[in-house]
Amino acid sequence: MNDKIENRSTSVGGDGVVRGKPTASPANVGTGLVPALGPVDATMIVMGSMIGSGIFITSAESARLIGAPGWLLLAWAVAGLMTITGALCCSELATMMPRAGGVYVFFREAYGPPIGFLYGWTLFLVIQTGTIAAVAIAFAKFLGVFASAVASDKYLIPPVQLGSGYAISLSTEQLVAIALIALLTWTNTRGLKLGTLVQNTFTFAKTAALAGVVMIGLSLGWSANSAARSSAWWDSWANGWSPQIAQPGFTLVGGLALLLLFGKSMVGPLFAQTAWTNVTFLGSEVRDPARNLVRALLLGCGTVVILYLLANLAYLALLSFPEIQQAPQNRVAVAAMKVTFGNPGAMCMAAAIMVSTFGCDNGLILSGARVYYAMARDRLFFRRVGTTNAQHVPAAALVAQGIWTAFLTLPRTVTMNAATHEVTYGNVYTQLLEYIISADLLFYLLMIVALIILRRKAPAAERPYRTWGYPFVPIISILLAGLLIVDLAWLAPATSGIGILIVLTGVPIYFIWRRAAST
Repeated sequence: MNDKIENRSTSVGGDGVVRGKPTASPANVGTGLVPALGPVDATMIVMGSMIGSGIFITSAESARLIGAPGWLLLAWAVAGLMTITGALCCSELATMMPRAGGVYVFFREAYGPPIGFLYGWTLFLVIQTGTIAAVAIAFAKFLGVFASAVASDKYLIPPVQLGSGYAISLSTEQLVAIALIALLTWTNTRGLKLGTLVQNTFTFAKTAALAGVVMIGLSLGWSANSAARSSAWWDSWANGWSPQIAQPGFTLVGGLALLLLFGKSMVGPLFAQTAWTNVTFLGSEVRDPARNLVRALLLGCGTVVILYLLANLAYLALLSFPEIQQAPQNRVAVAAMKVTFGNPGAMCMAAAIMVSTFGCDNGLILSGARVYYAMARDRLFFRRVGTTNAQHVPAAALVAQGIWTAFLTLPRTVTMNAATHEVTYGNVYTQLLEYIISADLLFYLLMIVALIILRRKAPAAERPYRTWGYPFVPIISILLAGLLIVDLAWLAPATSGIGILIVLTGVPIYFIWRRAAST
């Protein structure tokens, strides 16, 4: 096992980096991936992939679920603890195996190719592509604040029913989302330098915008009506909260109900803090990965976690708790700026969120393609996807990802109001992301366990960085992830079950590709 890990960088599939003897196919000779990312670039990928639309909208749903300012901040703090402990564990794996594909490679080495494939398959099917689609739609929605022609109900192709609960359409909003995906896919095929230039520029801009929200809230807020001045800081019931209103059909009451719904209130904060592992997907393209990957993961995650906590404190300082819970279309940040500066403030915040979502999608598109590239190098995905172009980037993987992501923006869910018979349309990718959250937590848990497994299976392998606080830090991560998985399975067994089924769709696909690779 030791030799297998130590020799991966120059002689096995799933990398193809130009810094030794590459494993390129004849069509790929002379290109391959090039280590071109410095410490700033890697850190910007971590931060830029994390900061999207989540921090600006998810606090509304979390506030409704948990009912008090203290619990809202605690939900973000515990999600931040999971991010930091996860980053500490991931740093050891990333510096031990700085390969294209990152987490996919960690799973392949710890558990074998089948589990690695299931991770990569789920990433392609919904986790990465669904998130890219969601963020692209968020960009289009906020563009609609400035351009009324961009809207979810202004159709180029009206909804066409696909059974009782689904339809397919093309609205101006969907068209803008597709155009954004196409533009960022194209720019990233032009080379890593252009992709990182876009990433760095937009990450600096949106980090400054988020810091601006923090400074405005903490300096101009704290009015007598603000949630931060509430006397019911921890008493959800005093704020008019009840488990049955927060979770219709919920039968439990008291502290147990609060505890279970606290776990569910972390879904939004966790979604807002996902994608920090994306920098590991580019492991073979980071210069001096032994130092730069650790710095990027810890500095990037730490900065974002602190900003997120301060941003939520700013919301509490500017708005009353009901204003957070009832923010129009969940746009808490826009509501906060509107209270402070009126409509000009709301418009500025909408522009800042557009910058944020643009940069976030660039990071997700840039990094996600490297996983499918690594899978193809292991002959577990379309062979063409495992090649690079003249600019040393996996253009075919980027295009494949872009096509599937664009498709995910088209299907719509259909719901009808029983009383008014009014039909409303949602987005399938949003539903898929709800299904997959438990599976995403499961992959997080498996990544932490992989650290422990590889400590035992490959004790002599080179580890430029060893996880601080081992084994207590991994144990904290495992306990938190495990409790959340059980909590969500209890509260929404159907949703969690469908998420696992989505992962398991990869099982027959794996054996099909494995059989094809052996012939």
